Amino acid sequence: MKLVALQTKTTKDFKQNLNHIKELISSCEEGSFILAPELCLTGFSYDRMDEASEFAIKAIKKIKKLSENKTIAITFIEKQDLDYFNTLYIFHNKKIIHRQSKHRLFPLGNEPEYFESGKINNMKILDINGIKVAVLICFEIRFPQYWLKVLGADLILNPSAWGVKRKVHYETMTKALAVANQCYVLASNSADDNMAKSSGIITPWGVEYRNDSKEIITHTMNIDEVKKVRKYIDIGLKKKWK
Repeated sequence: MKLVALQTKTTKDFKQNLNHIKELISSCEEGSFILAPELCLTGFSYDRMDEASEFAIKAIKKIKKLSENKTIAITFIEKQDLDYFNTLYIFHNKKIIHRQSKHRLFPLGNEPEYFESGKINNMKILDINGIKVAVLICFEIRFPQYWLKVLGADLILNPSAWGVKRKVHYETMTKALAVANQCYVLASNSADDNMAKSSGIITPWGVEYRNDSKEIITHTMNIDEVKKVRKYIDIGLKKKWK
């Protein structure tokens, strides 16, 4: 399976952002697993929350259509009753197969003032075509207790809007997560001028495929590599999750 990390800039024009993401997704080969940066269609847009949440409804329908032969993971500003959530959707075979709202909100970005926290029970491992997949959204990767919730996943997704001042932190933690969990990590970060980029794919052996100059970064996932490293360096994942 081809893993794809998108690394895009977000403009103030929501439609332009969606059209660009659709073009990038359409250019990816069939069977790809594609992850987009956190809130890449609207940014955090605290002054346009209603507009962003309404736009998400339209965008979800369009992204769903693109998932006929691909798996696509992307976050949206979502409104439930009077509350807003930063919610990741996973689309597969033109269906929504998983929704997960960001649980640990980033205080330095004023997220707790605008978003409600998602349910931690949705931070879990799910099966997609025999691959165990889990999600940690941006800031959540900093918390070891959340690593335990995704322990045993074959593939961990990390959509982010991670600041450039903490670029080393992002690279270190995404690599450490792959090595500690003996899995693939698919990291997709914003390419905005104040963002760290550093998107890419990290293998269970800690090999990094990143490129700050590209909008699309790819690497083929081989599930046998997960099995090999867990057998070679047995920390209990081989027996627990086979």
